[in-house]
Amino acid sequence: MNKKPAGNFEKFLPKKKNSVIKEEIRQQKKKFKKERSDAIEKKKLEKRTAYQSASKAVNRSAKSEPKAPPILRKANHEMPLNKYVAHSGICSRRDAAILVKDGKIKVNGTVITEPGFKVKTSDEVIYGGKKLYPAENLVYILLNKPKDYITTSEDPQGRKTVLDLIKGATNERVFPIGRLDRNTTGVLLLTNDGELTQKLSHPSYEVRKMYEVKLDKPLSKTHFDKILNGLTLEDGTVRADALAFADAKDKSIIGIELHSGKNRIVRRMFEFLGYDVKNLDRVMFGNLTKKNVERGKWRFLKEKEVRLLKFMNSSFIRKQPVDLSE
Repeated sequence: MNKKPAGNFEKFLPKKKNSVIKEEIRQQKKKFKKERSDAIEKKKLEKRTAYQSASKAVNRSAKSEPKAPPILRKANHEMPLNKYVAHSGICSRRDAAILVKDGKIKVNGTVITEPGFKVKTSDEVIYGGKKLYPAENLVYILLNKPKDYITTSEDPQGRKTVLDLIKGATNERVFPIGRLDRNTTGVLLLTNDGELTQKLSHPSYEVRKMYEVKLDKPLSKTHFDKILNGLTLEDGTVRADALAFADAKDKSIIGIELHSGKNRIVRRMFEFLGYDVKNLDRVMFGNLTKKNVERGKWRFLKEKEVRLLKFMNSSFIRKQPVDLSE
């Protein structure tokens, strides 16, 4: 066995060849790179394991939550008769007031014609020979409507309705706010809150609506300006609140914002100017978007979203930024 010389005799040893020294350096670098790579992989594995554990915990928590977050009414509290009727799901609050004035509603066996008459949830309210039951739980569902579904509760022709898409979501009788025609897709709100339905459906409430429109040909600059300045249709003048090209390279794809509640208004505006609407998608209604809700799917609104809808007014709507890229 060769022993390493001690003391000053080391300087008399033969020097290593340059090739040997270079090889040793390469091996050291290789070893360093491997150690660094192993350390990086170890950190990635630790992060991935931690993320998976957190995801499982979130999923377990989500499964343990109730399916529908109920917004409960106070037990046996008083409310105006027309509000009671509306909350029973048969009509809007405005229409309920008409029913009451026409003497169509009985309270505890007596015909009441004053819409503001105070009733309790324990009172017997009769309409058309049937007792009305106001919803105990208020339900708010956001649906990303697909094509070929009609926006109605029932259809005599047996066509598919939006209620078919939310079967099993709730035991409460919900109905859509406003309408999207059969071939229009996007944001649709369903609820059993008659008071909110009346507010969001009323023209004076000016609910903000935003659509992405696919035309059969590019929109001309002249027609772009006409839509912003106003078009005179058979039922009056209508103008867009905002208009933009959703795709800078394709001027047949338009983003349009307006608050008009007229029937088929977006399609009629473009058809009036000689365009054929190939696709129409509502991307925003009030403060609600279809973000993270796949086509044909739905979700319950959060309490904060419900509050924003209930207290939304014209000044709130106008202050919101216009984002046509959603």
